[in-house]
Amino acid sequence: MKLFPSGRTNLAQLFWLRCLSIAGQLIAIFVAREGLGAHFPLTPMLVVIALEVAFNGLTWVRMQFTAGKLGRDTDVELMGHLLVDIGALSVLLFFSGGATNPFVSLYLPGLAIAAAVLPWRYAALLALLSLTAYGILSVAYVPLNLDYPADLMTLHLAGLWVNFVISVLLITWFVSRMSGALRTRDAQLSAAEQRLLRDERMAALGSQAASVAHELGTPLSTMAVVIGELRDEMRTNPELKPFDADLETLEQQIALCKGAISHVQARAAASVRQSVQVWLPAFVEQWRLRHPNVEFTLKLPRTLSAPVDDTVQVGQILTILLDNAATVCPSHVVLGCELSSSGLVFHVIDHGPGIHPLLRTQLGTAPVVSSHGGHGMGLYLAFASVARLGGTLALHENRPLGTRAELRLPMTPRSRPDSPDLSTDNETLPE
Repeated sequence: MKLFPSGRTNLAQLFWLRCLSIAGQLIAIFVAREGLGAHFPLTPMLVVIALEVAFNGLTWVRMQFTAGKLGRDTDVELMGHLLVDIGALSVLLFFSGGATNPFVSLYLPGLAIAAAVLPWRYAALLALLSLTAYGILSVAYVPLNLDYPADLMTLHLAGLWVNFVISVLLITWFVSRMSGALRTRDAQLSAAEQRLLRDERMAALGSQAASVAHELGTPLSTMAVVIGELRDEMRTNPELKPFDADLETLEQQIALCKGAISHVQARAAASVRQSVQVWLPAFVEQWRLRHPNVEFTLKLPRTLSAPVDDTVQVGQILTILLDNAATVCPSHVVLGCELSSSGLVFHVIDHGPGIHPLLRTQLGTAPVVSSHGGHGMGLYLAFASVARLGGTLALHENRPLGTRAELRLPMTPRSRPDSPDLSTDNETLPE
C-alpha cells in the first residue's frame, strides 16, 4: 500500500527528508553532549525538534485525509514546508554555535530542493532568507563550549566532513527522485498526446465514414430497384436466365454493403454483447460473402463460452485482418480463437509472402503504403480500435511462410465465464 497518493510526490519527499533530518538532529545532539562533551541549551533545542515532529505528523495526517481529493502540491505549500525546515535549522544552529557550527551548510540541501521544485522567485526568496539567517548567526548565537577545547579544530573538520556527506546524499537522493518523477510525467504527457492525436484521427475518420455511409444509401437503393426490375423481366424473357447467378451475386453484395452501413449505425448507437460460440460462426459466414473463393478454416473450441463485449468493433477489427490475409493469400486463411488467462485471443494466419520487418514496425502507427497497393489505413484503424478496447494487436512472422496476426482482448469482470473450458477440439467451418 502506498503511503501517499501519486499526486503528492514532492510533499511526500519532503516528509521523508524531514523524518531523516529529525533523526539526524537527535543523533547529533546525543553524540555532541555525551561523546564530545559539548554544552548547549538542551531544552529549547528539544522543543524545536518536538515542534518539527508535530508539524511532520500534521503533514502525514493531511496527506492521508486528502488522498484523491486534491491535485498536485502548490508552490506556496511547498515553500511553506521549506520555510519551516529552514527556520527550525536556524534556531537549532543559534543554540549550538551559530555560524561556527560545521553543520551550518545544511542550508544548501534545502536551497537545492527549492531550486529543483519551485519557481525561481520562490527559490530566490528562500535563498535570501537563508543568507539573512546565516548572516545573523555569524554575530548572534549561543557559543558552543567543549570540555576539551584543544580538539576544537579536529572536531570542526570532522563535522565538516560529516556535513558534506549528508548534504551530498540528501541532494543526490531528492534531486534524482524528482528528476525521475519529471521523466515519468513527461512520458505520460507524451503518451496522452499520442492518444489524443489518435482519437482525433479516429473521430475524423468516423465522421467521414458516417458521411460515406449516408451517401451510399441512395445508389444502393437504386441498384436494388434495377435488380428487382431485371428479376421481373427475367420471368418473361428466357434469354436473361443465364444471368440469374450474376444477379444473385449482386444481391448478396448489395446486402453486404447495407449490412456494413447498419454496422456503422449500430456502432454509433451501442455495442452488442454475444457469446463467441454464437457470434463468431455467424460473423465468419457473413465475411465469406466478401471472399467466396478464399479457402477458409475456422478453429473454435466447441465448449468455449466466453462472451465478446463489443461484437461490432471486434468484428470490424477481424474483418480488416481477414481481408488483408485474403488479399495476400487467397489459397488458405485460418481464423482461430482461444481463451487464455488474460482474455480472448484471436489468430488470423495466412501463408503469403509475409511482411517486411521494417514495415511491420510501422503498421498501425500511421497509414503506410504497402507493396500490395494498400495504404495501411485498415490496420491503422484496427490498432486504434484495439487500443480503445484495452487489448493488443501484434503482427508476427508465421513460419515457414506468411503472417500471424494476434488479437488479445481483456476479460472484464462481467464477461469472464464461470467455468472456462480450454478444450482443443476444433470446429472447422465447411467450405
